[in-house]
Amino acid sequence: MKVADLFSVVGLATIVTGGASGIGRACADVMAGNGACVTLLDANKDALTDTLAALQSRGDVRGAVVDVTDRASLNRAFDEAAAHYGKLDVVFANAGVSGGPGFLNQDRSRNPARAIEEVDNELVDRLIEVNYKSVFTTIQASARHMKKSGGGTIVVTSTISTFRPEIFVGVPYVVSKAGLTQLVRQSALELAAYNIRVNAMAPGPFVTNIGGGRLQDPATQEFFARMMPMRRMGQPDDIQGLALFLASPASGYITGEQIVIDGGVTLGTAD
Repeated sequence: MKVADLFSVVGLATIVTGGASGIGRACADVMAGNGACVTLLDANKDALTDTLAALQSRGDVRGAVVDVTDRASLNRAFDEAAAHYGKLDVVFANAGVSGGPGFLNQDRSRNPARAIEEVDNELVDRLIEVNYKSVFTTIQASARHMKKSGGGTIVVTSTISTFRPEIFVGVPYVVSKAGLTQLVRQSALELAAYNIRVNAMAPGPFVTNIGGGRLQDPATQEFFARMMPMRRMGQPDDIQGLALFLASPASGYITGEQIVIDGGVTLGTAD
C-alpha cells in the first residue's frame, strides 16, 4: 500500500471536542488539511470563531458552540454533524480543563494552598465532569452513530498523568484523567465487534492555553524543558502525526491502546 493511501483521511466525517485551541485545534488542522470533513465543538465562542476563520481555508470545516458537560447539547451537536455528513467516521474526544499546579512549587518547596486537604471540592467536581464524564458521553454519542455507518475511530486525549503520580500537577486533574485509561480499554473491547476502534493519545507537558495559559510563560517552559530528554516542551503541532496515524487506516489493527507522546519525559532525566 502506498503511504498516501495508508494515511488517507479524505472525506472522513470528523468531530473534535475542545477544537478551538491547543491540541484540539492541531488535530482539526491536520485532518482538514488532509481532506477530512471536520466539525469543531468548543465552549469558547470567540476562540471558535477565530479558529474557524483560520481553518476554513484548509478544507471542509464547520463548528458549534457546545459545553461538553451539557449532555443534551453535546448529543444534539453529534446528531447534527452526523446528519450533515450522512455519517460519522472519526471523533477526537479532546476537551479538557486543568486542575492547577501541584503540591510542590518549582523550587520543590511545599505549596500549602495546594495541599490535598485544601483542594476545592467544587474544582474536583468540575474536572470530573469535563475530563471524564464528558468523554464518556462523547464515546456514547460516537458509538451510537458509528454503529449505524459500519464503524469508526475514537481518539481520546489522555495524559501521562494516568501512568504516574504528579508533583507539579494538581491532584484533581490527575484523578479526573485516571479513569480514561480503563474507559478506553473497556470501550475498545466492547466496540471492536462493530468495527469501532478506541485509542488514546497521552501527551506530556505541551504548550497550550490549559490552566489559564500558565504553560505559555517562558520561565515555566524552561523549567519543564530541563526535565525532558528532548529539552523542550511539546507544541500542539507535535501531536499531528500521531493524530493522523490514529485516525487513518495506518492504525487499522490498533485498539484499546494509549500512546505516549511526551518528548521522553516519562523515561526520566538523562543529564
